[in-house]
Amino acid sequence: MTTTIPVAGGAFAPYEVVVGRGLLKAAGAEVAALKPTRAFIVSDETVAAIHGETVRASLAAAGLATGIVTVPAGEASKSFEQLEAVLDRLLAKGLDRKSMVVALGGGVVGDLAGLAAALFMRGVDFVQIPTTLLAQVDSSVGGKTAIDTPRGKNLIGAFHQPRRVLADIEALATLPVRQVRSGWAEVLKHGLICDAAFFDWLGNEGAAGAQGDPDALERAVIRSVEIKARIVGEDEKEAGRRALLNLGHTFGHALEAELAFDETLTHGEAVALGCAMAFRYSARQGLCPAAEAERAEAGIRAAGLPTRLSDVEHGFAADALIARMAGDKKAEGRRLTLILARAVGDAFTDKNVDAETMRAFLIEEGAA
Repeated sequence: MTTTIPVAGGAFAPYEVVVGRGLLKAAGAEVAALKPTRAFIVSDETVAAIHGETVRASLAAAGLATGIVTVPAGEASKSFEQLEAVLDRLLAKGLDRKSMVVALGGGVVGDLAGLAAALFMRGVDFVQIPTTLLAQVDSSVGGKTAIDTPRGKNLIGAFHQPRRVLADIEALATLPVRQVRSGWAEVLKHGLICDAAFFDWLGNEGAAGAQGDPDALERAVIRSVEIKARIVGEDEKEAGRRALLNLGHTFGHALEAELAFDETLTHGEAVALGCAMAFRYSARQGLCPAAEAERAEAGIRAAGLPTRLSDVEHGFAADALIARMAGDKKAEGRRLTLILARAVGDAFTDKNVDAETMRAFLIEEGAA
């Protein structure tokens, strides 16, 4: 049984997110229905070894000429070097403007392959087949594609919506627990921004999802995609409401950049810590009750995710973090832009956060 969630907005062609089990084996029929001339898989070495042949065989069985290109696993592959390598491979294989890119993997692959599709022949269609929880609930939906630079995360990219997203819950069974928890951070984020009841479910009946329970995961993925689809449909290019999906990300991206995107923090762990910090900052500024910040932090920590700078085995300098935050792509005129909260389920955008106030907060949080 599958659940189909439409993603539609006035500025882009509508598409569907299909959530279910066994979708990797059915990928060929799903992709062939979109009528590409060819379908070329982009994956990373780890995912390709596990799922690459299943998807390749399914595409071939559906009558599609196909192939696969892999990049090294990890955030470092979101680079100009790997983007050029993928584009060169697509050109070498003779793909044309009616060909399709199939992104098979987590958020790194989805971002890289999506950007390659946006650039190739000035834009070709692509399908997202996310194999991590984080990618299924967040990065595969909404058309954000990007690579990183030493100056920050996701600063070079394009909006390029997929033609379809296939979220196979069975693929999550191969993930290490840390990767499931990392994705769970983005699930929690959706509750924190606009659905308090969902956030509470995640901490109670749904808590088994953070440990890999497939039924809880399926419900969490469906609800998360519903939330994101509605927001993306209202605001594709983050001119307004879509910015709320960045709760925790301004802090999180700054932490990741200071760690040079190493394995000290996964993206989801950085977002979880960032969400907790955003709620505490909101409470300290009198924007939300302290009890709501404690409620958010407790829910995040209960999932085994970090909530304090002291949870990270690395020292951070307040000025360095502020510089990263000021250079974030959401910043305007070098002012600090943060997603803050009035309560669990009630987030808002503040585009004029005072740097000195933030510095004092970061020092209170444990930064030097």
